[in-house]
Amino acid sequence: MWQLYQFPLCPFSRKVRLLLGEKGVGYELVRESPWERRDEFLDLNPTGRTPVMVEADKAIVLIDSNAICEYFEETVNKAPMISGTAVNRAEIRRLVAWFDEQFHADVVGPLMHERMRKRLIDRASPDAGALRQAMKLALNHLDYTDYLLDHRNWLGGATISLVDLTAAAHISVADYLGGIDWRGHDQTKRWYMGLKSRPSFRPLLSERMEVISPPDHYDAVDF
Repeated sequence: MWQLYQFPLCPFSRKVRLLLGEKGVGYELVRESPWERRDEFLDLNPTGRTPVMVEADKAIVLIDSNAICEYFEETVNKAPMISGTAVNRAEIRRLVAWFDEQFHADVVGPLMHERMRKRLIDRASPDAGALRQAMKLALNHLDYTDYLLDHRNWLGGATISLVDLTAAAHISVADYLGGIDWRGHDQTKRWYMGLKSRPSFRPLLSERMEVISPPDHYDAVDF
């Protein structure tokens, strides 16, 4: 049985969980708080980052969300998430990188630092200016997802792909932390409601990070 080392608000772990859910791969969740720097976890991944997937019986350790997703894309035929022509696959990978790098750096990372890390680890108050900037940049990025959805059925093209799972993973964490203003972004909102209704997504919405509560609309499919 696969084990996935993660914590509830890790967007990269959420991406992996969504892909595993779509592909029907069974796994066991292992709660890991990477800021604790446990020796046993550092033995698996010296960088101390989640997610990490382990299949002990086969002595397999997979590190990094993209490497994990590509592994299961190559080894599980069900529900391909990087498909189509070479051009289509390049576009999927481009947008996955954009959400993992740009959206995370501008929005999810700052929100997690101010509203999660400062509260749980530093016991400090969030910086209101940093929160406002992250929420402002979130609006700019949602303008881009609206644009994509104006021209495509899904973010990466005609069918659901790893882009949609990656985007939903990051947006869900930002939404949990109160960083998304959905007003004026009907295209992205409808797309996100569709993702939230999928069986792969429902387990994520029921989880909570200790002492941090999401907005009332967070786990509602129709909001």
